[in-house]
Parts: sequence; C-alpha cells; structure tokens
Amino acid sequence: MESKKVIITGTAGFIGYHLTNRLCQEGFEVVGIDNLNDYYDVELKHDRLSQLEKHSNFNFFKKDLSDKEAIFKIFKEESPKVVINLAAQAGVRYSIENPDAYVESNLIGFMNILEACRHFPVEHLLYASSSSVYGGNDKVPFSTNDNVDHPVSLYAATKKSNELLAHSYSHLYKIPTTGLRFFTVYGPYGRPDMAYYSFTKNIIEGNEIEIYNNGQMRRDFTYIDDIVESIVRLIDIVPEKNDEWNQAEISSSFAPYKIYNIGNNQPETLIDFIGFIEKHTGIEGNKKFVGMQNGDVVQTYADISDLVDKIKYTPSTSLDDGLFKFVEWYKEYYKK
Repeated sequence: MESKKVIITGTAGFIGYHLTNRLCQEGFEVVGIDNLNDYYDVELKHDRLSQLEKHSNFNFFKKDLSDKEAIFKIFKEESPKVVINLAAQAGVRYSIENPDAYVESNLIGFMNILEACRHFPVEHLLYASSSSVYGGNDKVPFSTNDNVDHPVSLYAATKKSNELLAHSYSHLYKIPTTGLRFFTVYGPYGRPDMAYYSFTKNIIEGNEIEIYNNGQMRRDFTYIDDIVESIVRLIDIVPEKNDEWNQAEISSSFAPYKIYNIGNNQPETLIDFIGFIEKHTGIEGNKKFVGMQNGDVVQTYADISDLVDKIKYTPSTSLDDGLFKFVEWYKEYYKK
C-alpha cells in the first residue's frame, strides 16, 4: 500500500486504537480525532492514547464530531487522502435509555464527516456500521445482500442510517464509501461495556454474572486483529461507479459504494463463551440465568464470502485463543 495521510475518528476507542497503532507502525501519517467522552472508563481511553502518542507520525485532536466547524478546520489543514470513521455512540441497551446521544454522535456527527469529505475531497471514506443492522432477520448467515429494514434498536437504526447517508453522498458527490458491518469485536484494550469484559471482571472478582436467554444467545465473536487486518486491506480497495450494477446486489450500487460484513463466520453460544473465560481465569463463574433483553437478537452470523474474495484474507482467530489473549491482558492491565 502507498503510505497516505489518514484521519481516524474514535482513535482512542477500542478498534480505533488498534487500527491507529497498526497504521502508524506501517508508516502512515495518522490524524486522530476523539472526544474522550465518559460513556465508559476515560482512564482506559487515555491509556490507549498514551500508547499512540509514542508514534511520531500520529497527531491527535480532542474534538467532537458534532462540532462541524472544528471538523472542517481539521480536514482543511490536514488534507487527508483516506478517512476511517469509527467514532460513534456505541451500545444497544444504552440507546434505549439515552437516545439523544445517538442522534448527536451517530447521525449529526456522521453527517459532518460526509460534509467534510464533500468539501475537502478524499480518495476513500470507510466507516463503521454494525451487525445490529440485521435486526429481526432470521435468515443465517447474514448476507450483505439481505434486506435490513427492520432494526430492533435505535443504535441499529442509526447505523443503517449511516449506510443510507453514505450512499446518497457517494451518488451525489462521487465520494467512494465503504461500510464495515462489525460482528461482536473483542480483544485486549477492549470496551468495558461489552460482555466478555464485564464477565471477566465479575468472574475474577467473584461477582454474579447475568446470562441472557439462558446462555443460548449465539454471537459471531471477531478478534480485534482480524478486524484490523481486514480494514487495512480494504483501504486501497476503493469502490467505483458501476453503470451495469445488478440491483440484486444490495451491498453495492451504481454509485461508488460498498458494504462488507467483517466477522469470524463461526457463531458460538454465550454459555460456551463463558466457559472459555472460566478456563483462562481458572475460576468458575457465579451464574444467574435470565431471559432476553429488549433490543437484543438471538443470533448473529456473518456471511463474509465477498470480503474474503476481495481482500484474500479470512478472519479466523478462534474464540479460545482470542479470549486467552484478552484474559492475559486483563490480568496484567489490572494487576489481577
């Protein structure tokens, strides 16, 4: 890949941190943007950021995507070739309690990124979507050519909206856009609001863990290194306008637009997932089995055939290996 200047939003977040670190190591000039909000432990975000600031080719701006003037100023001064938008208000359950946060970050913030890419043209905009857009879809595995018009959470609705907004800008302003539907990402320096993180914490501390749907939820858990490798390979795979587009291919378009699933293509049950954490901590969890939570889905399962065909790489880190790496990091980070 040709080394380019890249703006990464959400650079102090979980995926943003790992991707920024990888691109800096590969010689890219990376401009990071993050508002360092307190949705979860801000100290963890600062620790990620302190690791990134060791790179001389990394420059950081503490800004909020809803601040259009500040975002435009950064784009004008930095002139990025590539933009990777990972900043968002995350969390399905939190969206039920705090809907306004999702509108401001995921809709207004993303619109400001699109507008910045319009006024300060870039070669490629990649942005985070989510497996949650599949909502009530009961056909598995989930294909990017499936209809996703039935979200079951506000978070999912905002991510679907991002894809629609991106398509309109790809068509109107010829901005090449690639949407990345991530499937349950986990790994070191992860998000404390995610199940694997809270389960590990509570198992080690001897606290009760609530297991939804009596442990029969299935998730396509995807290790962070597989996510980063896939994004890096997609940077130079720029969508192109296609006048012969087949309308059955919902994931692409007549515009320079494309959607990919990034998952491990191997769903695991929640109860087996907890078993691996117990194995690597050496502690049996104090389990409380409960029903489904509002906004949740029973299963996620990624069809990644078009991704593998395009990038010649298959995400394949096993859940056992990935959780071993996470638990080892957790014990070291928290001195457990």
